[in-house]
Amino acid sequence: MAQAEGGYYVPHGSNWPIIGSVGLTALVVGIALYLEGIGAGPYVLAAGVLITAWMVVGWFGDVVREGVKGLYSDQVDRSLRWGMIWFIFSEIMFFAAFFGALFYARALSVPWLSGEDPATSRLLWDSMVLSWPTAGPGMADLEWKPMGPWPLPTINTLILLTSGMTLTIAHHALKEGHRGKLIAYMWATVALGTIFIAFQSYEYYHAYVDLNLRLDTGIYGSTFFMLTGFHGMHVLIGTIMLLVITLRCMKGHFRPESHFGFEATAWYWHFVDVVWLGLYIFVYIL
Repeated sequence: MAQAEGGYYVPHGSNWPIIGSVGLTALVVGIALYLEGIGAGPYVLAAGVLITAWMVVGWFGDVVREGVKGLYSDQVDRSLRWGMIWFIFSEIMFFAAFFGALFYARALSVPWLSGEDPATSRLLWDSMVLSWPTAGPGMADLEWKPMGPWPLPTINTLILLTSGMTLTIAHHALKEGHRGKLIAYMWATVALGTIFIAFQSYEYYHAYVDLNLRLDTGIYGSTFFMLTGFHGMHVLIGTIMLLVITLRCMKGHFRPESHFGFEATAWYWHFVDVVWLGLYIFVYIL
């Protein structure tokens, strides 16, 4: 049970933070071992996934039960809101790093290696001429094609923009007490998120099989899959969050005047939408 002392939110004792730390550490170590080809890697990775999933389900389950019981004060509500704000800010910085890498490769590295500084480029790659999109020096003989904006990326853009609209309509329905409309538009949002994931999975299949575009296709392949792949992971997480919130809506967990769990998920989903617009412009079009 949460409590407020002297105007500050004091959370109750919980084992979930340390369990989450163990799970995330095992997850990262497992990935590193797997990439290095060490036999224990997949097992450590699987253990990390299971422990992290246990932590997420258990911790959020506690938060949901406490919220439904009305144990959270206005101070706790403000604490949860600031926590979500800082979480989304950290996600913005996460994607900013990858967008920065894309900018560096396109605007600085490729022109430099292509002869912007003739003396330096001649020492590194004599007579090399590069233009974006490129796999980079040393991979000129690799036959591959970049991913264009049509049709799947454009269709997925429309899907995500539509999902943002359906989620906003559902939010207004919640605040107005229209339960049937709320549930209908929430299921529509979940469906649109699922369709996006399915289309992106097919896009990856098309990239690997038809375009020979892979994660190891030089600088273009690595930036393309890192940006779109991490975004796809966020869409998957967001869709799961939307599904949970939809089920909670059906159980009547939210009230027009108190529904931060819904709002936090909506904030996250709109953030995912905005990131995709940046991806669509700078990865697929420009």
